[in-house]
Amino acid sequence: MTNRWVRAGLVLAPLAIGLECTPLRADPQRLPTPVAPIMAPAPPLASLHPALWVVKDHDTTIYLFGTFHLLKPGLTFLTGPLAKALDQSGELVTEVVDPAGSETQKALLSRATLPQGQTLRALMPEKQRAEYEALLAKIPLNPALLDRYKPWYAAVVLSSLPLIKAGLDPKSGAEVALSANVDARHVPHSALETADYQLGLFDSLPADLQMGFLASVMRDYDKIAPEIDGLIDAWGHGDAESLAKAMNAEMDDPRLEQVLLIQRNKNWAAWVRERMLKPGTVFVAVGAGHLAGKGSVQEQLAAAGISTQRVQ
Repeated sequence: MTNRWVRAGLVLAPLAIGLECTPLRADPQRLPTPVAPIMAPAPPLASLHPALWVVKDHDTTIYLFGTFHLLKPGLTFLTGPLAKALDQSGELVTEVVDPAGSETQKALLSRATLPQGQTLRALMPEKQRAEYEALLAKIPLNPALLDRYKPWYAAVVLSSLPLIKAGLDPKSGAEVALSANVDARHVPHSALETADYQLGLFDSLPADLQMGFLASVMRDYDKIAPEIDGLIDAWGHGDAESLAKAMNAEMDDPRLEQVLLIQRNKNWAAWVRERMLKPGTVFVAVGAGHLAGKGSVQEQLAAAGISTQRVQ
């Protein structure tokens, strides 16, 4: 199993998993366009039944749904209790709104680019630079294309490429289907965070942590797509226990867990507590890793005396 670095970058933040799509569109001469594989027509896909939880009192209902931000086209998951919960909700809340929009591109330009005169490869120790160039030669990808970017962003790009080549698509991600539903019903859609905030989480990582992130992606590059396939399968079967086990797997550095997981889960649990003071029905959708394992949003709510009930 790949280490927690890769899972955190790929599963827990929508911008992390789909970020490379933004500069690919905005600046195609700077970064490569992934080539989709030629695949035989897939057999009809069975409906998925991912887990859903609810927090409620006498006049407020808040659904908690864990998403995957890239999925293969054709998957159906908005059925049964999940579809009913969304249809009954008067507001959709996701981590961010429009993760590939202009605000994200502006934030990316300011957050991901190295200072003038610095290059990514020049920041690497000699051994890591040789391994990095060998990996990019295998992909293949010209190392100069990522030289102007910080290590965390190079890690995001490299960790996303095998998923896109395997047929996963941000346009088929769970949030896209949720957004289409509420847009059709003219239901408000708000966010827990901004694009700049999420990018800032990666950008705030110390230099050694960023290099560690990149090194782990390099080491586990060939394992990324198969592991995510396994996690998506567990998600689609509502197997929260398997997701929790994966999220609790050993990681290289606990600072990553604190920045990308625990503190954000605490923030969102506080948001739920505050929102419970107002009547209404709200559908909250965040990365599936935030609703599984140690330190999950449900665990943070339980610590505050608020119970969650699984409804699918």
